[in-house]
Amino acid sequence: MIRAIVLFIILGLGLFVGSEYSGQQGYVLISIANKTIEMSVTTLVIMVVGLLIAIFALEFIVKKVLSSTFKTFNWFTIRKIRRSRRLTNEGIIKLIEGDFKQAEKKVIRWAKHHDNPLLCYLMASEAADNLGNIKKRDHYLALANEQNHAKLAVELTRAKQQVNDGHISLGLKTLQSLQPDAPNNPILLNLLKRCYITLHRWQPLIEILPKLRKFNHLTEAENRELLETAHVGVLADIAKRNNSHDLIEHWETLNRHDKKNAVITAAVARHLLNVSEGKEALPFITRVMKSSPSTQLYMLIAEVPQVHQQDAKKLLLRVLAKNAHNAEAHSAIAKLYEYQNNWSDAQFHLEQALSIRTSIADYSRLSEVLAQQNKTQAAQDVSRKALSLLPE
Repeated sequence: MIRAIVLFIILGLGLFVGSEYSGQQGYVLISIANKTIEMSVTTLVIMVVGLLIAIFALEFIVKKVLSSTFKTFNWFTIRKIRRSRRLTNEGIIKLIEGDFKQAEKKVIRWAKHHDNPLLCYLMASEAADNLGNIKKRDHYLALANEQNHAKLAVELTRAKQQVNDGHISLGLKTLQSLQPDAPNNPILLNLLKRCYITLHRWQPLIEILPKLRKFNHLTEAENRELLETAHVGVLADIAKRNNSHDLIEHWETLNRHDKKNAVITAAVARHLLNVSEGKEALPFITRVMKSSPSTQLYMLIAEVPQVHQQDAKKLLLRVLAKNAHNAEAHSAIAKLYEYQNNWSDAQFHLEQALSIRTSIADYSRLSEVLAQQNKTQAAQDVSRKALSLLPE
């Protein structure tokens, strides 16, 4: 548009000058070295306009040629990208279907022409890993690592493959290198969870559970189960030191919610029974039961060393004095009477416990207590009752 305006202006000026100086064209003399060119002003104007038109026409032609060349090149490039995308999509489907050989072939064939080669190399690595070709798998990961912004995706893929192959320690090392940059990554956290469980790294597992729960990667039930497993594991490691003080000190560091967890407190009490001759077990159980009584703790009371059994019996009698319908207290004190061969009292408390709730274990114990008193028929009847409660 601008070029056309310029041409019209020049033509207009030419017409104006031509009409003004009609019959007085004058002349133009151009001297170059030994040559001279002489022409009228009108001729010079016409030549300039013609030259401009020729330049503009040449520019238009050159642009058209370059544009056509670019479009042709771009058409071929887009065609390659589209074909690469199609093959990659087909390869991903094959990977999901389990046809790993075809998946690898399709995603890698036109990977260089894909607009995101990283995806192709990662899929090829997964396919090669499933085919058991470690050399190819690592080669594809190396190619993927050459792409921009590839570190997280590549290392997560590498870690997952290492963990799946059973190289847990190696996978953990890879994951720990990513933690500073991606502390809340869901795949990283779940892989860390698998590593910690397999390697019995209980304390680090406890530390990442709040994040897994926060980002909805664990249900409430799963979180509770893992938390209990981890705490029990930590306590087992501490118990190896054979020091009751360390066990109690660790329990004191737990938060209020964990201190009320029956599985965790029972684990502490169980380990206390097995270290330092069980001296700290009963005081610990007595203290915990004031705020968080549980079935496990009642049964552990009956397991205290013989020297503390009289104190344990007094504790249970106090509990029953406050609540005669405490089935677990009846069952626990019956166990103490069994240790003392006091069969009649053991029978009484077992019958009291079973009148409140059903327990196959207590029925079995009652059958044994009756047999010890030569009450054969009654023992057989109770034994049949216990057998009837067993799941088919």
